Amino acid sequence: MADTPIPLEVRNITKRFGDTEVLKGLSLQAQKSDVITLIGASGSGKSTFLRCMNLLEQPDDGELIIHGEPIRFKQTRHGREPADWNQVVAMRAKLSMVFQGFNLWAHMTLLENIIEAPVHVLGKPKKQAIEHARELLERVGLSDRADYYPAQMSGGQQQRGAIARALAMDPDVMLFDEPTSALDPELVGEVLKVIRGLAEEGRTMILVTHEMAFARDVSTQVVYLHQGQVEEAGPPAQVLGNPSSERLKQFLAPKN
Repeated sequence: MADTPIPLEVRNITKRFGDTEVLKGLSLQAQKSDVITLIGASGSGKSTFLRCMNLLEQPDDGELIIHGEPIRFKQTRHGREPADWNQVVAMRAKLSMVFQGFNLWAHMTLLENIIEAPVHVLGKPKKQAIEHARELLERVGLSDRADYYPAQMSGGQQQRGAIARALAMDPDVMLFDEPTSALDPELVGEVLKVIRGLAEEGRTMILVTHEMAFARDVSTQVVYLHQGQVEEAGPPAQVLGNPSSERLKQFLAPKN
């Protein structure tokens, strides 16, 4: 029996903005059911690295392999870009991203937000998409908010809705870009509870977060980035409980 392809593999990704090299050859491998947390100071490259994984940012160099299939790139006068955008669309259906700012469409109800991509990208029958959406809303504790518009919901509810929207694509990997950093402190717990539930059911996830206790609890691996490089990586008990890097020790030290 052939080995199952790794859901997501990133090799030697580099990224520059002008003369500044933001990512300096980063690699990562997400096996099935891995929960990988990216931590680091502001400006260390965490969000850029995550955005390169689903090509919201175009890496200047490096490889991106989804379930054993490499994304093909070409050089243009504008720089390096995907050779086949249809391949990128198919890849993004397998890598759902949850953003810091929710990114729900304001003119659609929560239910409409959730069924939009399954119907128009995956070609799901609308009735089936609605049934699945209602199941997902139940799962994230929002079954009574299906017909609400984003402006009628709290930030925590919007973020839980955004997670339901990402799940509606039945992704192989979920990417979370600081999913709680735009929330009021009292709303953070409700979103982390949903993400914790996804981890417990074996979802493959990559998270950028500042919630260290949460990272310690749910992660299979923690990756500490410093100035676009991996400074330290390993199991959370090692990286967060017994760090070897002086920079990481300073980063984790209680702030007065």
